[in-house]
Amino acid sequence: MKKLFALVLALVFALSVASMAMAAVKDFDPDLVAAAQSDGELIVYGSCEEAYLSAACQQFEKEFGIKTSYQRLSTGEVQAKITEENGNPSGDVWFGGTNDPYAEMASTGLLEAYEAKNASHLTSKNYRDPDGYWYGIYKGILGFMANTEELARLGIEAPKDWDDLLKPEYKDLIWSSNPSTAGTAKLVINTMVQMKGHDEAMKYFVELDKNIQQYTKSGSGPSKKVGLGECVIGIGFLHDGITQILAGYDNIALIVPASGTSYEVGSTAIFKNAKHMNAAKLWIEFALSPDCVNIAKDNESYQFLVLDNATQPQQAIDAGLDPENVIDYNFADAKANTSKYVEDFFNAVGQDDRFKTE
Repeated sequence: MKKLFALVLALVFALSVASMAMAAVKDFDPDLVAAAQSDGELIVYGSCEEAYLSAACQQFEKEFGIKTSYQRLSTGEVQAKITEENGNPSGDVWFGGTNDPYAEMASTGLLEAYEAKNASHLTSKNYRDPDGYWYGIYKGILGFMANTEELARLGIEAPKDWDDLLKPEYKDLIWSSNPSTAGTAKLVINTMVQMKGHDEAMKYFVELDKNIQQYTKSGSGPSKKVGLGECVIGIGFLHDGITQILAGYDNIALIVPASGTSYEVGSTAIFKNAKHMNAAKLWIEFALSPDCVNIAKDNESYQFLVLDNATQPQQAIDAGLDPENVIDYNFADAKANTSKYVEDFFNAVGQDDRFKTE
């Protein structure tokens, strides 16, 4: 009798799991799901924070029964890797991270166009490539994070705007990210070019460089050191600051530059000639669904979401951030000129050991 009871329980559990799986996939094209399952595998390169990347990949594998592996790399590292592989990519899809490197990759023919059905839920045409080479999943606001205890100890005020960062009292107190590896740094360069004009932006970076203590490989690098006091002022995405505040660092102030700031569109895309193409297409549909984006806030990622059927993270709202309080970012200019602007940046400030990527 005990054996029979155990067998019945096991059967009920199996049917329950199968039922949940059926419910999960019902909102996706069954033909695409079947084709993706035939691929049997998916390899994801992720440029968002690892907690969210891992959770998203686990959720995809659970929903569709497709073995899903991932590697966390900064956007610049993914761009360099896929460029070197030149049409024979070792990964299938790219997930998360600032959009400008995605746009550059699209322009060089290293991404695969795909017209996603779930893109109908995007809330703006700015959140996708018109030809389907990349799609936005979240929106992050660029700004500053400051350690209030360290500023008080030093007897100086927090910066309120971009030009404040040039003040001599901030010498060796500011961290930013490395344009060689971080999409965040590329966005900072593009933002200053669009707000100040090219030549004035390059002059600005020469002056800012005098106050930079460290350039980090990852865009989130500065935020992770602000609460500890190793970095007094960090330039980066304010949702990364929220992550640190919720981790217990109540000494971090989030600052939206007074004269304006820009934003990232965290994106997802398929690599050209991906080996598991159907699984890659299903990933795009999944990434553009609440199944994927709504788990971000439970996994240390508090960006605003760009889908009309998603639930915005209350943590970002409570922090006083406004996703619409940003400049009219020129995506076309960024797509056409980011590489040149990065080159101009290094010509202006010099490319020394601070920017080594090894």
